[in-house]
Amino acid sequence: MIAYLFPGQGAQAKGMGVGLFDEFQELVAKADAILGYSIKKLCLEDPANQLGQTDFTQPALFVVNALSYLNKLKETGRKPDYVAGHSLGEYNALFAAEAFDFETGLKLVKKRGELMVKATGGGMAAVIGLNKEAFREVIEKNNLREIDVANFNSPSQIVISGPKDMIEQTQPIFEDAGATNYVILNVSGAFHSRYLEDARQRFEAYASQFEFSKLKIPVISNIYARPYRQQDVRSTLIDQIVSPVKWSESIRYLMGKNVTQFIQVGPGKVITGLVNAIQREAEPLIVREDEERSEQVQEVKSKNGIAGQRFTAESLGHGEFKQYYGLKYAYLMGSMYKGISSKEMVVKAGKAGMMGFFGAGGVKIEALEEAIKYIQKELNQGEAYGMNLIHVPDHLEIENNIVDLYIKYGVRTIEASAFMSITPSLVRYRLKGLKRNEKGIVTPQNRIIAKVSRPEVVEAFLSPAPQNIVNKLLEENRISRDEARMAMEIPMVDDLCVEADSGGHTDHAVAYVLVPLMLKMRDEALLKYKYNKSIRVGAAGGIGTPQAAAAAFILGADFIMTGSINQCTVEAGTSDDVKDLLQQLNIQDTDYAPAGDMFEMGAKIQVMKKGVFFPARANKLYDLYRNYNSIDEIDSGTKKYIEEKYFKKSIEQVYEDIKAYYPAEIIEKAERIPKRKMALIFRWYFTYSTRLAMNGDKHSKVDYQVHCGPALGAFNQWVKGTIFENWKNRHVDEIGQKIMVETAEYLNERYKALTIM
Repeated sequence: MIAYLFPGQGAQAKGMGVGLFDEFQELVAKADAILGYSIKKLCLEDPANQLGQTDFTQPALFVVNALSYLNKLKETGRKPDYVAGHSLGEYNALFAAEAFDFETGLKLVKKRGELMVKATGGGMAAVIGLNKEAFREVIEKNNLREIDVANFNSPSQIVISGPKDMIEQTQPIFEDAGATNYVILNVSGAFHSRYLEDARQRFEAYASQFEFSKLKIPVISNIYARPYRQQDVRSTLIDQIVSPVKWSESIRYLMGKNVTQFIQVGPGKVITGLVNAIQREAEPLIVREDEERSEQVQEVKSKNGIAGQRFTAESLGHGEFKQYYGLKYAYLMGSMYKGISSKEMVVKAGKAGMMGFFGAGGVKIEALEEAIKYIQKELNQGEAYGMNLIHVPDHLEIENNIVDLYIKYGVRTIEASAFMSITPSLVRYRLKGLKRNEKGIVTPQNRIIAKVSRPEVVEAFLSPAPQNIVNKLLEENRISRDEARMAMEIPMVDDLCVEADSGGHTDHAVAYVLVPLMLKMRDEALLKYKYNKSIRVGAAGGIGTPQAAAAAFILGADFIMTGSINQCTVEAGTSDDVKDLLQQLNIQDTDYAPAGDMFEMGAKIQVMKKGVFFPARANKLYDLYRNYNSIDEIDSGTKKYIEEKYFKKSIEQVYEDIKAYYPAEIIEKAERIPKRKMALIFRWYFTYSTRLAMNGDKHSKVDYQVHCGPALGAFNQWVKGTIFENWKNRHVDEIGQKIMVETAEYLNERYKALTIM
């Protein structure tokens, strides 16, 4: 029996890989493209003395180990019976076992190195000459709680990790206890210890975007010193960053499996030396087959005793939904107006296998066009993306112009929000490009995901387009006769997103009530209209933690959509001052205020209240609007207070701004109807307060209008004490992946706890 062993960090040396780079030129070219520099030059020449830096060392070793393995296969014509790797080398072992391809392995290692090199302030040392029992006695006797074991390299060599000063201070303690040598290692951090937890979390989010294939060769895990379990490849690899490398036990396990040839594949002779020491100092580890099976079996039993599958981030949600939109995760990022859901956010989501919607509401048509071009340029490999279409009751021409733009640029998916009824622009977008496939089934070119919270609106979206609107569009030659005929065979939406109480426009609805009702309405509509395709139902509102996401999936949601939590990220298109405030929120720090775009209707939005006066001031303006018929009826003291504290200018100046902005017909109506004029003046404050927030006006923070729901408060509490506590470390793709990964883990734990073992 043969085992190939791959070295880790410390084995690097200038000149490593000589001859291999010319032998595998295609892979070397791929490596250069991923890394952004010449891997051959780094390994053979190291002109900038970077080979010893963790973020360069790890990719370099992975490449040389991988090419060495491929060269070994060419020379011998046979694969080993087992593979293992020391720390970084484990990635090469997984590559050899075909868990992932060369490019995926290098991307993972590159990210790992980048994260680990940031973990400064720690140190490591090799303690030589003490066995495990004596070592533990020293730790316990001297209360060295800040020290972690990083590597059990051999029976007499243990590597420790911890704060740099502690590593230096413990040298005489171990030497007095009988250690024959104490070597402080030249590393930048406390690798393989609890001090890399932030790096582990960031790596977990990154690694969740990759698929892992079935292992073709048993891979011995550093963490467990046993073969990898297929279902745990991802989690084991992630946890390796903070777990000790059980190298001595791994080799003993292989010895117990009758492995007689241990062959180091890669530069140096460190691994060969450690194996020789282990074989001299330790006996084979014999593990009975029944013991090994019991270690590997992980099953979740249902209450009737039937074994179930474990959830993964990728398995959550409706498979057909993910396939329809080309998604890896059933995870959407909802739009936030004025480009707060930015083009960068949409691109990040798409590249991570999710879908984000650009916040088109309130964005000028020229800026919207530029956003579309940017997104389409960046997501040119079929990645998912969407644009928002928000209902603007007073300005239906805005809807119409946006739909024109979406049709012009071939935007195939939109999020329809704030619609109380079906409008002509929405119908035109839906019907444009309808076709019949080879089976005669009508297939829409343009897809709509509608955000809904009211049953009557759901009913309208589940129905075909209103016949009167279809007829009018046909008369105006805005759709073809064929499109008009086919309109009756499809619903207005592809999918529904049920929005419970959330940031921005909200109906104060409760998810536990909404989701079951909407699922029932969906099922009834499918029976009534006999549609050829299902309509999926997702959930939004209040989702800021894995537990909330799990609740949505258990309720029956086919996908989830997040909103407020994405506003406090690097990619969010708002000011840093707003993000600083949002980062401090808890779940009780939001309130309800009138919606500026639906002021006269009395519609409500949910906004941030901590640190600002906006909710109180906005509600005061609406109370005045309800109680008076014109601005002139309000007493002079109240008007003066509003001018000084709210507007920072006179009411006359505000009205001049309004006249310069609105078209003549609206101003003429305001002049005829005093209450309408008052509404326009008060609505100015809503536009003003939004602009202050987005521009980060430091002198007017109390007037910031920031749409936000309590989900962000829950999220802030969840990530407290982690790298994500600071918004400057929050990226929407990593947050989404973290939520999906931990939602799956939470569901697995809950189902296991609820089952009868």
